[in-house]
Amino acid sequence: MADPFFADPTGTDLMRALLDVVLLVLNLYTYVIIASAIFSWLYAFNVVNPRNQVISMIGQMLYNLTEPLLRPIRRFMPSLGGLDLSPIVLLLGVFLVQNIIIRYIYPNVF
Repeated sequence: MADPFFADPTGTDLMRALLDVVLLVLNLYTYVIIASAIFSWLYAFNVVNPRNQVISMIGQMLYNLTEPLLRPIRRFMPSLGGLDLSPIVLLLGVFLVQNIIIRYIYPNVF
């Protein structure tokens, strides 16, 4: 009887598990980007109270999670006035990485 902890000496199960975790993180980050965009609209139209401590903490958390990847995109995109398309570009990039993993990397892990 094979030991379940050492059933795959080549590490393919570990690699597939790692790719599954990466895909899960990318999927969760997609929701964070969407939540950040919606929150920025609610904040801009004064639907939420920015002086509320809970709202402020949620906004700061979303900003800290998305801004490191949005800032370089905003640097290279032209200014369109009040319209910020950088979350859409970031979402397209996340979808591209997900598709590359699903179509090219995941099937080649034997």
